[in-house]
Amino acid sequence: MFNVDERIVRIHIEKLPEGVYLATSDDVQGLVAQGRTITETLEIARDVVRKLLEAQSDIHLPQASESFDYPLIVG
Repeated sequence: MFNVDERIVRIHIEKLPEGVYLATSDDVQGLVAQGRTITETLEIARDVVRKLLEAQSDIHLPQASESFDYPLIVG
């Protein structure tokens, strides 16, 4: 079984023409990870998902399934 803190996130892996792999997800908004191998891409994606979910909980963003506007400040 899963740990209480564990969550299943569906990701899409695509091999790019450059020979690297790209991971994205409809489950976690903002997930983009790239690696030289599928394994490396999955490891990077796992780290990025953890950081994105942590950031969401820290600033109390709505769940990804909700629609919302958010002011993004770009320097």
